[in-house]
Amino acid sequence: MPAKKRVLSGMRPTGRLHIGHYFGALENWVKLQNDPQYECFFFIADWHALTSDYADTSQVAQNIIEIATDWLASGLDPEKCTMFIQSSVPEHAELHLLLSMVTPLGWLERVPTYKEALENIKDKDIHTYGFLGYPVLQTSDIVMYGESNAELVVPVGEDQASHVEISREIVRRFNTCFGFRISDALFARENLHALKATASLVDVPVTVDADMSYWRTQIRRKANEMGLENFLEKLGPRKSENATVVRGVNMDAEFEMQISGDLDRFFERKSILTEPVVLLSETPRIPGIDGRKMSKSYGNFISLNEPDESIRTKSRAMMTDPARKRRTDPGNPDVCPVYDWHKLFSPPETLAWSAEGCRTAGIGCIECKTAMADNLIKWIEPIRARREEFAAHPDRVLRIIDVGSIRAREVAQKTMSRVREAIFGWQHKRAEITPPRMVGKS
Repeated sequence: MPAKKRVLSGMRPTGRLHIGHYFGALENWVKLQNDPQYECFFFIADWHALTSDYADTSQVAQNIIEIATDWLASGLDPEKCTMFIQSSVPEHAELHLLLSMVTPLGWLERVPTYKEALENIKDKDIHTYGFLGYPVLQTSDIVMYGESNAELVVPVGEDQASHVEISREIVRRFNTCFGFRISDALFARENLHALKATASLVDVPVTVDADMSYWRTQIRRKANEMGLENFLEKLGPRKSENATVVRGVNMDAEFEMQISGDLDRFFERKSILTEPVVLLSETPRIPGIDGRKMSKSYGNFISLNEPDESIRTKSRAMMTDPARKRRTDPGNPDVCPVYDWHKLFSPPETLAWSAEGCRTAGIGCIECKTAMADNLIKWIEPIRARREEFAAHPDRVLRIIDVGSIRAREVAQKTMSRVREAIFGWQHKRAEITPPRMVGKS
C-alpha cells in the first residue's frame, strides 16, 4: 500500500476569519483531510506573525484561539488532521537556523513579495533579519513534515506557486551540502585518473598543491552551481560510442581515459529533506464588499460569525456593475461582485434569475443583493452555530491544538534526528569511538 501524501499548510494568527479565508483555503483543507490518500498538518504560524508585527504581541495568544475556533467551525476535524501551533514545535526554529546557513542572501533579497513589502509598508519597520528570512522559516515549516517514501504537497492557488519554488531551491541546496557524499576512494593514488576525469568533466581547476580538502570543496561547489541532478548526470553512465575523451590525462594503450560510467561510483546522494510540490487548488473569486480583494485591513469582509443583520447591512452597501447607474439600465453580472457572491451561496435557479434580471434590467440591484444575503445567511448559519459552541469552551479548543502540537512534534523530532546526523554525523562518530560492550561483562 503506497504511503499517504503529506499535506502542510498554515495561517498567521490575525484573529477571526472571514468568508475569504474559507473559500481561499479552509474549504480545500476540509476536502484534503477527508481524502484517504492524504495525511494533513495545518498550523497556526505565530512566529511568522512576528516577522512584521513584532511591535505588539498582546493579541497573539487570543488570536490563536480565535483562528483555531474558526477552523473547527469550518469543518476541520482533529481526528482526521493535525492542527498545531508553530511555536509549540521548537524544531521549526532549529531547522530554520540550519537552513539559513546554506541559503544565499541574494535569493532572499530577490523574492518579489519582499521587495514589494519594503516599498509599500510604511507604518512598520520591516528592515529586519526575521522579515528577510521569512522564506527560510516557511521552508522549515513545510519540509519538517516530509518523509523519504511519501510525496510532500503544499496546497496553494496558482498565484502562490512561486512561494513554494524557493523552498524547493533551498532544499536542493541543503541536500547537496549534507546529503551528497564523496568517497575517500576517489582520492586514492590508484584512482588518480578518476579524480582528474571528474575535474575535467565538471570544470574544477587543477592546481599543483591541491589536497583532499581542496578537491572536496571544489567538487561540492560545482555540484551546488550545476545542481546535483545535472552534476551526477554529467558523471553518470555513458554508452561507449558516446564516450567522453578527458583532457589533461596521460593516456596509453593499456588505459584509455574514455569514461564509460564508472565515475558515479565515487559519489553517493541521499535526500535528507523532501522537496515539496505544489498542489494547485482552484479558489473562486470572492471580492470584498467594495470590489477590492477581501481583507481585514480594508474592512470589506464578512466574518464567519457575522450576525444576520450585519450581513444584510454590508450586502446593501456592496459595489455592483458601475454601468447600472439607474434601475432601468441593463448590467453585466460578470463584472458584478454581488453576482460573484451568488455563485458561492445561491442555488442554480437564483443564479440564473440574477444573471437574466441584471442583463435585462428586470430586477434592481437591491433585489439582487437581498436574495444573495438570504442565501449567504443560510450558508453561514451552521458554521456560525458550530463556532458559538466551540467559543463557549475555549479550554476544549486549546486542548485540541495542544494535542495536535504534541503529535506534530513527534514527527518533527524524527526529521531533526535525520537532519542532525546528516550534518554532524554524531551517531557515526560515537559508534566509531565507543567500544562495543561485551556480552556478560559489566
